[in-house]
Amino acid sequence: MGRIGQDMPAQQGWTAVQAAMSDRIGQSNYVNWIAPIQLKAVSDGVARLSVPTRFLGDWVNRNFGQVLIEEFGKAGVEISRLEFSVARNRLSPDAEAMADTPLRRPTRRAAAVSGPVTGHDLEGDLPGSPIDRHHTFETFVVGKPNELAHAAARRVAEGGTVSFNPLFLYGGVGLGKTHLMHAIAWELRRRDPALKVLYVSAEQFMYRFIDALRRKQIMDFKQLFRTVDVLLVDDVQFISGKDNTQEEFFHTFNALVDQRKQIVISADRAPGEIKDLEERIISRLQCGLVVDLHPTDYELRLGVLQQKVEAIRAEDPGIRVADDVLEFLARKIATNVRVLEGALTRLYAFASLVGREITLELAQDCLADILRVSERRVTIEEIQRKVAEHFNIRLADMIGPKRVRTLARPRQVAMYLSKELTARSLPEIGRRFGGRDHTTILHGVRKIEELMGSDPQLAEDLRLLRRQLTS
Repeated sequence: MGRIGQDMPAQQGWTAVQAAMSDRIGQSNYVNWIAPIQLKAVSDGVARLSVPTRFLGDWVNRNFGQVLIEEFGKAGVEISRLEFSVARNRLSPDAEAMADTPLRRPTRRAAAVSGPVTGHDLEGDLPGSPIDRHHTFETFVVGKPNELAHAAARRVAEGGTVSFNPLFLYGGVGLGKTHLMHAIAWELRRRDPALKVLYVSAEQFMYRFIDALRRKQIMDFKQLFRTVDVLLVDDVQFISGKDNTQEEFFHTFNALVDQRKQIVISADRAPGEIKDLEERIISRLQCGLVVDLHPTDYELRLGVLQQKVEAIRAEDPGIRVADDVLEFLARKIATNVRVLEGALTRLYAFASLVGREITLELAQDCLADILRVSERRVTIEEIQRKVAEHFNIRLADMIGPKRVRTLARPRQVAMYLSKELTARSLPEIGRRFGGRDHTTILHGVRKIEELMGSDPQLAEDLRLLRRQLTS
């Protein structure tokens, strides 16, 4: 085969390889490692690939080289070898309007936010991790479970002096941690394009550190990470148990704090709950503002769906979605906003192809597999037991008639969690609480919702109970 411009089958084969790799290695790995690569030519059984950095090319060749060759074969492009070359002066499509972060030329005007590339070339530029241009503050739906995290992220994004450093965001999958970090990066760049903002996953921090050690260019690594104005590190739990990486992260953290540079970090759990993370790092992380993104509530999930429908209608004004569909999805898919959005996207695609309105019946049929997986399996009885244990009261008192405060508040907590974590109706919940009327259950739920914002201890109790019940 010849040059790509003369041989479209090779380019079509590369498109097929990219799609197959996304499915085979997962979207995150695909975006980080495969998306930045461009096919230049295929000839004499060699696929010549253009990469943004030497590190990325070496890493992909070592870890995905054989897989790529296999996928080329499946796509009808027979090759026996991959050849990588660095594209010095070309940015990927998503990196347009982004400057490069210099490594050997620290005095040059550095990057605001990088494009979708990882790794580094110690003789050239070092972009950070990919920033999703759709993840801005404007597209972030704010509700009670995430309002503090949103406010803190906004404060960092405004620039200037911040009273807390670092900002530590934590919570489960699909609750908005990464969205907020991307939003901070975009907003900082919008306000001051000259600001050096580096967003990187903890995994890529480790890969770059190891590569710098291997190449004996550790000072270049230190130079990059210690001369930024704002450092954002995603999924810091990844470095737990990795002693050398933790050592370098600790010194990088201290160097930036000493220079009054802002740090934003995310993880899937609180600093003290990350196993095998050094105590001195935990201590540093806890010195700033630690914010928990709570699991979404019904209102927030509904807001997310409504915003997505508006975006869909902007592209296709003819799309019709029955109101009860959004309410149904917001109640049934409760654990992960990404799954929730994906379900609506699938519905839209199906309805567009068959020319039908998105109705409740269509949703139940089209999303049967997602709904089965997402079906809440927590029982009211399990919630009552956990709440009784947590507040050290008898289970019999949980459903009994006594109204003393020491029993009433735990009972209301259990009512609230029963509404949030099960698909049972208010009358059904009332029957499980000693035959109480549904209005009593509604009063208890609303009382807890009212107190959550003003009672930190209650909010923490709810967080722990929810985690125990859904883990």
